[in-house]
Amino acid sequence: MELCERLILTDADGVLLDWNSQFHTWVTKKGHKMVPGGDEQYRIGYRYGLSKEEGRRLVREFNNSSWIGYLPVYKDAAYYLDLLYRKHGFRFRVITSLSTDPYSQELRKENLHRIFGYQMFEYIECLETGSDKDQALEPYRDSGCYWIEDSILNAQTGRDLGLNTFLMKHPHNQTRCPDGVRLVPNWAEIYRHITGQI
Repeated sequence: MELCERLILTDADGVLLDWNSQFHTWVTKKGHKMVPGGDEQYRIGYRYGLSKEEGRRLVREFNNSSWIGYLPVYKDAAYYLDLLYRKHGFRFRVITSLSTDPYSQELRKENLHRIFGYQMFEYIECLETGSDKDQALEPYRDSGCYWIEDSILNAQTGRDLGLNTFLMKHPHNQTRCPDGVRLVPNWAEIYRHITGQI
């Protein structure tokens, strides 16, 4: 499909940006502690021994705070995105379940541009906090586009829509990678797959 020629669709948190470490620092300052084995849980409520509703509230509060504009890069993402862009001509589109607050969205965009450069992303689509990505991915159905995620459910959605899906490895997903999805530890391995070195 011409639309997806040399196009990579990617999540932001846990794939491009290190959301977990910054959220942990922020929520610890509020007096919350991670339960033993909490990093193996995707839902923040389970991770910190809170109710599902309280976990969602804290994620929404964090995503709408100034902290969201200063997340560090996730692992080797900056190096390999730059390599894919400059050496191989790939384009990138970000689909992130951040917030519908316009100021939070602007902080997210500034954060990504500061790390990766203003030319890297064709666009950055910000969805409601914690929302699924079915509708955002639907236009790419059966296109074979690359789709990079860390959420098991959103990775399954990409796979079911016919996308070439990678799941970025984290403690919460490393033992539950869906069939038809590649589990990868970093962007170096994604790069090797995409460029045919694996």
